[in-house]
Amino acid sequence: MTLLDHLTAEARLAPDSGISTIIDYGRERPGLIPLWAGEGDLATPDFISNAAIEGLRNGETFYTWQRGIPELRTALADYHGRHFGRDFQPDEFMVTGSGMHAIQLALQATVHAGEEAVYLSPAWPNFPAAAAIAGAKPVPVELEFSDNGWMLDPEKLAAAITPKTRALFVNSPSNPTGWTADRETLKAILDLSRRHGLWIIADEIYALFHYDGQRAPSFFDVMEAEDRVLFVNSFSKNWAMTGWRVGWLRLHPELQQTFENLIQYSNSGVPQFMQRGAAAALDQGDGFVAEQVQRAAQARDLVCRILGDTGRVRLSAPQGAFYLFFAVDGMPDARAAAFEIVDRANVGLAPGTAFGAGGDGYLRLCFHRRLDQLEEAANRLAEWISNR
Repeated sequence: MTLLDHLTAEARLAPDSGISTIIDYGRERPGLIPLWAGEGDLATPDFISNAAIEGLRNGETFYTWQRGIPELRTALADYHGRHFGRDFQPDEFMVTGSGMHAIQLALQATVHAGEEAVYLSPAWPNFPAAAAIAGAKPVPVELEFSDNGWMLDPEKLAAAITPKTRALFVNSPSNPTGWTADRETLKAILDLSRRHGLWIIADEIYALFHYDGQRAPSFFDVMEAEDRVLFVNSFSKNWAMTGWRVGWLRLHPELQQTFENLIQYSNSGVPQFMQRGAAAALDQGDGFVAEQVQRAAQARDLVCRILGDTGRVRLSAPQGAFYLFFAVDGMPDARAAAFEIVDRANVGLAPGTAFGAGGDGYLRLCFHRRLDQLEEAANRLAEWISNR
């Protein structure tokens, strides 16, 4: 027996991240262009950082509101009102220590150990891993790739529901595929939730990164106030704040005290000076986000064109988020290919195997970076593909 043997099975069996493995392999390569992680290349804007610095200088280093400071919860309500076309109240929002923290709280509140959480795959690996660590069974439903891009068959989702199912995790727009549910699909998922008494954990973090000129369809567009929908979100992507680890939950006001209790027994609240920066992001950041979405749209088109011109890449321009999930002819092992691409093309991509069922044979490229760097990376990849 070793010390490891005395840990819980859930902890021992927590999977290694297939994304981190390739990052660790290539992190210090001179001249490598890193497109493996889900973040942009810009530092947090000054108008956000300065608000946090001011809070720090004002001595906001004590315990604070566990639900979030009133100013940030008001800013969350106003932000949602601007973008989702209805009235929101501050008591619908809870501030969390990252979007991942929000997901963990949502799972704790909705799924018992031994029960099931259904999710759409290929998927960001943190959700199924978090469910498994909590003792639940993550159940994947594979999206299907066609000439029209990635699609969900609602009948496959319905078939995955069993008497043990308690929650449906829906990430739209999706990491890694860019799949984006339309209103009819969201209605179909909501109907399943109502019919079976299930919770929906809605991850709409990329809602503004949508490439038809407006935000992506949302459960806010189709739900009623009493529907069992928990929204998990983060400041990471929209406002270049991945290192801040601040997120939020949107939930029915009657759930506030329960979730405050869960926050008390996890991180006891987000530092107040960081919440000042988050409030500034919401209040002043719409223009910054719009610029980033415009830049990402140009980057998407550039990368799709260069890789598509090889004639050996299977791809569909994503509807949302900022990832290209693509396959290369004659590439049976995506994990091995990711290592080879680091060695031969000096570009960092995430292997599709990291994203679970349906991901093998694909690679994920984050195109949320400046255009000249992306053009260089895409040309390196095209050369690697042509020489295989």
